[in-house]
Amino acid sequence: MLEEYKKLISEAVNRVYEVAVKTSLDYAGELSRRYDNNIWLKREDQQPVFSYKLRGAFNLMSTLSNAEREHGVIAASAGNHAQGVALAAQKLGMSAMIVMPKTTPEIKVNAVKRLGADVVLHGNNYDEAKQHAIQLSEKEKITFIPPFDHPLVIAGQATVGVEILQQHPGRIDIIFVPVGGGGLIAGIAAYVKKQNPEVHIIGVEPDEAPCMKRAMEAGQCVTLDHIGIFADGAAVRQAGEETFRISRETVDEIILVSNDEICAAVKDIFEDTRSIPEPAGALAVAGLKQYVSREKIRQQELVAIFSGANVNFDRLRHIAELTALGEHREALIATTIPERPGSFRAFCHDLGPRLITEFNYRYADNSLAHVFAGIQLRHGIEEKDSLIAHLIEKGYEVVDLSNDEVAKMHIRYMVGGHAPQAKNERLYRFEFPERPGALLHFLTQLGDRWNISLFHYRNHGAAYGRVLMGIQVKDSEMGEFQKFLDSLGMQYWEESGNPAYKMFLS
Repeated sequence: MLEEYKKLISEAVNRVYEVAVKTSLDYAGELSRRYDNNIWLKREDQQPVFSYKLRGAFNLMSTLSNAEREHGVIAASAGNHAQGVALAAQKLGMSAMIVMPKTTPEIKVNAVKRLGADVVLHGNNYDEAKQHAIQLSEKEKITFIPPFDHPLVIAGQATVGVEILQQHPGRIDIIFVPVGGGGLIAGIAAYVKKQNPEVHIIGVEPDEAPCMKRAMEAGQCVTLDHIGIFADGAAVRQAGEETFRISRETVDEIILVSNDEICAAVKDIFEDTRSIPEPAGALAVAGLKQYVSREKIRQQELVAIFSGANVNFDRLRHIAELTALGEHREALIATTIPERPGSFRAFCHDLGPRLITEFNYRYADNSLAHVFAGIQLRHGIEEKDSLIAHLIEKGYEVVDLSNDEVAKMHIRYMVGGHAPQAKNERLYRFEFPERPGALLHFLTQLGDRWNISLFHYRNHGAAYGRVLMGIQVKDSEMGEFQKFLDSLGMQYWEESGNPAYKMFLS
């Protein structure tokens, strides 16, 4: 398998630099100091389109026949692949049509248009856009350019690995690679393992979209029922057949990381480079940190791929909010204190000399008050566990909400008291495609059959909106209500048993 890619990669090296650049391999001094390893960042944010995707797209497109070039190309993408195809088409003097989901942020749509491609907005996600692109390809007789599952795309991405081995000054122990559909890791692994089988290749996926991890476990490609879209550049339901074929033979491990860990890695990369990665662009660093902490390795040569920097400015607020939790520099806790003068002062005294980052209080009754607090940590999880144990010893009932999605995303902004008059209230969390008018459309679908007793929505600059909603539904109506929820065609989760909801809002 590796032998068959040797020629393809050699040819790719002779092609891709017509449009791509050899990006730098930068020593990450601050990360290296903190984790006691020599850590290097492969800077694919330095490409003309701010991601590595240009390499594979151009490598494939440059092999098209004159007849195929005359008809042009089509691709489906919400961002990086779209820009890579558009720039490659511009360089090669051919037309390009890009089908993008309607949820694609305007900044990415405009970036593709500036490169001269025609944009078609269709569907609410990548899968719907891809299906439409394939239909248009067949109808218009134009070549479809896949984002990852093609030998020439894989060979183009492999040039990242070629550069790493050329640029690193000595022995490399591990290369950490972000994984979406698998084109980048398949290319890097195919080349690096052929040159030096001792180098470990570790893939990193969002825990909300573990398509390659699940394929490795199953021994075949599987389609995920649902994926999260925080790291949208790696939000893929199914790994490629060819990328999986290569990866299962050459990749040593796949690590899953949380959104909080991704956000912390965004900050790490910024502090070392003063560049801001998109969430998917920070996956490799998040996985590196998790691996180093787990394996306790020291003084090794570690490379992480900084794969892209196409981040919407609006998303930075959300990323910054989750960073402290991802670095374990903040704990979110809920507790109950006596409703009497001086109890808050006593609680602060029991917290010790720590900075309170957030404090939400609401009168519960004449004897008790509920508190939602953010506490700054200096020593990570160990300090949090010690603090909680100390508070319990002091007589407080403490609930750790640091990893509670509803608490982090919604309730910390809503703490305002219980509503005993809201009978039969049931709490649900929804995700729906974010575009102008989407919230109104969502509410219109709900109609007026059941009363909304609680509602919280925040726009995070992402492709999907997130709503927390309390709805009054009698037990006798639950069958009808369940059918209604299923008919909405959107992801939802019941959160009626969530501890933060019970303590502060129910």
